[in-house]
Amino acid sequence: MEGLEDVQSVSISTPFGNPSDSFIVGRLEGVKVAFLPRHGKGHHIQPSSLNFRANIYGMKMLGAQWIIGVSAVGSMKESIHPGHMVIPNQFIDLTRGRPNTFFSDGIVCHISFADPVCPVLSQILFQAGSQTGATIHEVGTYLCIEGPQFSTRAESNLYRAWGWISSDDEPPGSETCPRS
Repeated sequence: MEGLEDVQSVSISTPFGNPSDSFIVGRLEGVKVAFLPRHGKGHHIQPSSLNFRANIYGMKMLGAQWIIGVSAVGSMKESIHPGHMVIPNQFIDLTRGRPNTFFSDGIVCHISFADPVCPVLSQILFQAGSQTGATIHEVGTYLCIEGPQFSTRAESNLYRAWGWISSDDEPPGSETCPRS
């Protein structure tokens, strides 16, 4: 990455196993950053095989306060064209073959997931994207399906008919999110 200084490769082991790869850490304009190739270097780990818990835990071990995940995906709305950026404020998880919690083995923890995205970080990303001249949608719903296959036409039509794939949802509020 252009401008990244003091670059190091850091391997981490977590209670959830090993992350997808080594983390690349450094400083970007004086700010400590970490990058993890989610599918591993060379893009060899299938989406349903990603150890997201180890990836997230590893970021936490490195001191990450915010995590930005970038995905190249399609849209169920005609108004969102290829090349547009969407800052999701809601998720629908239709995966079924992977763990869905960090809590197990005798630990029961009920966590609200009503508003799963940090509105502070979302606003920062929206402003940064806007300043670059990108066409950016401030809110939207990210539908996650079991990969690596894409939806059938029937599934895509069903998701579209359900109507919750939207960039017209209410924008995030001005409340703050925990940085822990």
